[in-house]
Amino acid sequence: MADESDEPGAAPARHAIWRYLPLAVLILALGAVFATGLHHKLSFEAFLHYQAQLRGMVEEHRLAMLGGFALVYVTAVTLSLPASAFLTTIGGYLFGWLLGAAVASVAATLGATNIFLIARTSLGQPLLRRAGSRIQSLAAGFRKQAFSYLLFLRLLPVMPFWLTNLAAAFFGMRLTSYVLATYLGMVPICFAFAFAGSGLDEVIARHERSRQQCLAAGRADCASGFEVESLMTPELMMALSVLGALALAPIVIRYWQGRRGREEG
Repeated sequence: MADESDEPGAAPARHAIWRYLPLAVLILALGAVFATGLHHKLSFEAFLHYQAQLRGMVEEHRLAMLGGFALVYVTAVTLSLPASAFLTTIGGYLFGWLLGAAVASVAATLGATNIFLIARTSLGQPLLRRAGSRIQSLAAGFRKQAFSYLLFLRLLPVMPFWLTNLAAAFFGMRLTSYVLATYLGMVPICFAFAFAGSGLDEVIARHERSRQQCLAAGRADCASGFEVESLMTPELMMALSVLGALALAPIVIRYWQGRRGREEG
């Protein structure tokens, strides 16, 4: 009797199973997070509830808490949970803006790399091989300037973070360029949010006063109403816009040089 592994198509089938296994694990983990309600813990309301405990634990076990923070951050980004800004702000509050931003930028890069590798292995390469010539031509054009494009999208997130990861994976961006562009793009944003988080005591006190006044008035819907995105000041957006424009500068220069060469020729 022939061994099952000798049958035609057996090896490709096993290869397909291993290729889709990381994606299946990711989907199951994401489903478990939402089913258990763990995603609600990554909110400002939950942070206010555990704020004093977290500060005490950081004072007693700073290194362990820093490692736990990094692990939660990497997991959240890998699962594509919209919590990066919140976690970076809390990191700046708990560990100081310098250390909090440094850890957050590395953790964000690691988490993004995880989802990039999973998407590229399970979806990106198989889908691109089946795509039409127009899509493959678009992918080839993206790869030529992939670093500048991705750096721009990281600095000015005109696309959701998770969608940018999937697009880079689908278009077959090189891993080294992806990691470097992601890290460089996350550094200024992480430092901005961490710096804002280092002064979060005043914000917490203000929202706590508002909540107490709400409760005293007999209202039941006394949420904090704080959104981390409100920390994105016009000045910060302007600075990120300038950095984003600089990221696209090499593309503009190459285009201008190519157009000038065609005109002269």
